[in-house]
Order: sequence, then C-alpha cells, then structure tokens
Amino acid sequence: MTDSARRVAVLVNPHAGKGRGAEIGDAAIAHLRGRGAVVADRRGQSASEAASLLSELLADLPDALVVVGGDGTLSALAESLVSDGAPPVVLVPAGTGNDLARALGIPRDAPQAAAEAALSGSTRRIDVGAIAAADGVHLFLTIAALGFDAKVSERTNRLRYPRGRARYFLAIAIEVLRVRAMRFRLGLDGAEATDRPGTLIAIGNTASYGGGMPMCIGADPSDGLLDVVHVAPLSPLRLILLLPRLLAGTHLDRPEAQRQRARVVEVSAPDLVVYADGERIAQGACQVSVRPGALTMLIPEGAA
Repeated sequence: MTDSARRVAVLVNPHAGKGRGAEIGDAAIAHLRGRGAVVADRRGQSASEAASLLSELLADLPDALVVVGGDGTLSALAESLVSDGAPPVVLVPAGTGNDLARALGIPRDAPQAAAEAALSGSTRRIDVGAIAAADGVHLFLTIAALGFDAKVSERTNRLRYPRGRARYFLAIAIEVLRVRAMRFRLGLDGAEATDRPGTLIAIGNTASYGGGMPMCIGADPSDGLLDVVHVAPLSPLRLILLLPRLLAGTHLDRPEAQRQRARVVEVSAPDLVVYADGERIAQGACQVSVRPGALTMLIPEGAA
C-alpha cells in the first residue's frame, strides 16, 4: 500500500503536557496530511470522551492509530487497543514524562518524526502491565509505583510549578523529608507472600518513570517479564545519599536495592497507594501481572 492511500486515525489529548497536546497534535496532523495520508482526527476533552471518540475512529478500520498524549493517555485507551483487530498504534509524545517514548526510542521533541511512523514505521509488539485491585483491572505501560515513589507522583500531580522534570524533582525533595518505611507483603509468581518492609516497590515494564528516572534500569518492554525493584527502609539522610544513584541508574549496585523478575506480583501494605504512568490507579492490596506482546506499535525507523 502506498503512503498516499494510507488511512490514519489521530486521537489528540489537548490537555497533555499542561496544554501542549493541542499544538503537538496540530503538527502531527499537518505532517501526515502533507505526506498524502487520509487523516481522521478527534480531540478528547476527558477520559470518557476520548474512549468514545476512540471507538468512533476504530469503527472506520484505519491502517494506523496515532495517539497524541502522554503515557497516561495511551494507557487509559489500552484496553481497546490490545483487542484482536485493533490497528497498530503510533505514539506522538505530548506528556510530562514521556517514559514509554523514551523506552522505545520515539522522538520526544519532534512530533513530525514521531507521526511519520504511521507511514513508514516498523512494527513492534510490547508487553502491557495489568493491575488488579478492588475496583477492577487497570492497564499500564511503564512502571507501577508503590510507596515513596507513589507519594512522589501524588505530590507531583498536586504541584502547579515548576514545569517538566523540575516539578518531579521538587516533589522528590518534599517527600524525602516525609519518608517512612512501609510494611509491604510481597509474593512473586505464586509463591507465598512474605513481609518485606521497605521504602518503595517499583514494578517495571520499562526502565524509567518521572521523565527519565531509571528506577527499573534494564527493564525490557518486550521480554514478557516485569522487573520488581524493592528498596529497603531508609532514613531521610540515607535516601538523600542514595538519590544520585537512583537518578543515574546505578542504585542496583547497592545492598539497599534488590531486583527480581516475575510475571505475577502480589503486593499489599497498610495505606498502599499505586500509581502507574503518572496516574493514581488503585489502593490497598493488588496483583500486578504482565500481558506479553499485547500491544502492537509502529516505531520510527532507526528507533532503539
């Protein structure tokens, strides 16, 4: 099929990236039309509206679906996109963190180059994480955060300034002063859960969250496994000393941090809150699992 015959659906989250989504969406659409693609585009003002618009776009059986937004935008739509018959997905990053784009080598500051994957990209199937909690099952694409890192995400969402990664680092600084150990119970792949008190547990499909913090360094979104990083109880001072290693991705060399890999993870703790893809997902006990190769994506040629 030639580029001129390519039928592309585009769903834009105009609120992504603190309002940058609309401008980035315009640039992606203009590029695709300039390349001769037949483009149907919609803009969702809320999660429910986006889901409705997605159903409308998919009913026309496009050759590719372009999602303009952040990690949370795509994961909110994932349930419809992992079904049989769904078109391959192109991500045009427009969020605050864009950690899935970082993991897949998708350009994060060039919407035209990212959108080009709808016309000339390579197919890649990636794993999808699933969090089963009391209120249902929620899908995620990057890292599920439990403990200190979940509190950082919650703080980040409440802050209005500064923008970008600086806001995330400010949230870290605030939460470091409030850090306390959590009484986790952790079980992997059907083994009986054991007491594992700690500062945090991160369950990664990809390596980073928060706009590039490599908590689950080495995680591969195509290996059918989740990387489970457990950080032991730390005082504020010890956490401050460990932070440079966390930011550099060398923390797994330290005895305070341990990594295991699993397909199913059971976690519980008093007052447990779970964040994933920058969004508050669940609270209380949960089961985190992986759906290998569940999402088909188109990645720009030459992407890592």
